[in-house]
Amino acid sequence: MVCKRNRYAPSEQYRGNNIGREFVPQIMKRFAAAITLSAGLFAQAQRAPERTVHGTILISDQSPPIRIALPTNAKYLGADRWPLYGVADCEVHLWVEADTNKVVSKLYWVQFEAYLPSHPESRYNYPFKQTTNIGGFDFDVRARFGPTNSPPKPESDGAHVRTLLEKAGYQWPPEMMNVRFVHVPDEKKRTELMIIYAEDLHPTGVKAVELEPGGKASAQWSALEQGLIERASQKLQLSRPSSR
Repeated sequence: MVCKRNRYAPSEQYRGNNIGREFVPQIMKRFAAAITLSAGLFAQAQRAPERTVHGTILISDQSPPIRIALPTNAKYLGADRWPLYGVADCEVHLWVEADTNKVVSKLYWVQFEAYLPSHPESRYNYPFKQTTNIGGFDFDVRARFGPTNSPPKPESDGAHVRTLLEKAGYQWPPEMMNVRFVHVPDEKKRTELMIIYAEDLHPTGVKAVELEPGGKASAQWSALEQGLIERASQKLQLSRPSSR
């Protein structure tokens, strides 16, 4: 699935040594400590989403405070929240539009991220060379296209989104094009809002390989990209949430 580049290195893996029976007490102590740590990590991984969703409307009270309204025919597939690679608190919400066979035609992926306190120096640094403003929010913009059958990196946000979609019984079209919008709320750059809007590529009449540089339809990508960004900007109704 073509969506966003990986920004985090994979977790390091450690191998234990073979230990003789004389060290069994130490092993048991370490095992108990590991169980306690694992339970804590599991609890963290199972934290409930902070944002609220009512149909096609999402409300976030922080990082950033925002109201996101999507087309009313989009179907909400649920949310997930977990420590992304142990680096960032990640919360994902997913909606789709699909045909009667549950093949996705449009996808709306909304993601909130915040670096964990254990990574105090980490920052979200995006180029903001191609930008747009939707509802008063500035976004870094990047569009892509490609096949959907490439397996996502294990434990990535893409893998979690794929699980949400497939558990709900939906299928990916063979190829999609998408635009990724990223908003960094403040100068600390410790949090981000990412929205990905994706469409089935088939209705364009061209294949991904034909849009690649040197492909017979490569000259069409600029117009397709612009149209995609414009449609996404129209479908995403963003505003500041009203005071409660």
